[in-house]
Amino acid sequence: MNIRHLTLLLIALSLASLFIGVKTISPLDLFRLNADQADVMWISRIPRLLAIVIAGVSMSIAGLIMQQLTRNKFVSPTTAGTMDSARLGVLVAMIAFGAAAPLLKMAVAFAFALAGTMLFMSILDRVKYKDAIFIPLVGLMFGNIIGSLTTFFAYKHDLIQNISSWLQGNFSLVMKGRYELLYISVPLVAVAYVYANRFTIAGMGEEFSHNLGLKHKQVVRIGLVIVALASSANILTVGVIPFLGLVVPNIVTMYRGDNMRDNLPHTALLGAVFVLVCDILGRVIIYPYEIPIGLTVGVIGSGIFLYLLLRRKAYES
Repeated sequence: MNIRHLTLLLIALSLASLFIGVKTISPLDLFRLNADQADVMWISRIPRLLAIVIAGVSMSIAGLIMQQLTRNKFVSPTTAGTMDSARLGVLVAMIAFGAAAPLLKMAVAFAFALAGTMLFMSILDRVKYKDAIFIPLVGLMFGNIIGSLTTFFAYKHDLIQNISSWLQGNFSLVMKGRYELLYISVPLVAVAYVYANRFTIAGMGEEFSHNLGLKHKQVVRIGLVIVALASSANILTVGVIPFLGLVVPNIVTMYRGDNMRDNLPHTALLGAVFVLVCDILGRVIIYPYEIPIGLTVGVIGSGIFLYLLLRRKAYES
């Protein structure tokens, strides 16, 4: 599937998303929207669509960067402790600063997400058995430890219901004035494209990077900052969307190879399409009720993840 096909599919799904909901609005109504329909469209439907597209693009690219830097196809923000660390940061901000402003929460979440990701990378450097399956298992255990700490302190400070809202992604609460933090991810995507070739070289190892005159540690830090910022913005706005940064980059590399610069546009478009498909499914399966995006992406993404594992096992045998 090329860029043109993905773009056309994204446009078609975006238009469909605007007209799916409890409040009935047809394409013909666009030319004669009443006050209620206009409010629904501008306050809820369009912000939701923008949030879906930005979240899909940013988290897919964050997963691609992590896989490139760790040289492991099964590493992503959800399997490396990044999202769990960001969630712990949100809890710390709520405990330390009370009703903290969103930007302050994001700053704390970013600091924890970056620290957690760098800690995972340092653990990765010390692991001698670098099997493709073993490394994400280490990341999952690391994330579960952080998640357990978050749950413990949330119970202790009677904030378990507040922090639970970040356990599962949900676009139903996205509306005008409550999603704009996601716009921070837009320039991050541009930076990722500029540094794509350097991320590719950095993924080949520190010694190889130095031989080519690349500052390996600096490039890795830039990559981790992009991942941490994107993860923090997403978790504060829509919550955790599992498997997104894992399956989308893998699907792209399966049919396009490992050239990161060439794969970035495909990964971005496919990520947005994937989240849109899952969101539309969640809105129509039990209409007029809605299944959270975290659940639909989790079910579909886990199935794709199992397929990737079995495919790798069959290939190795």
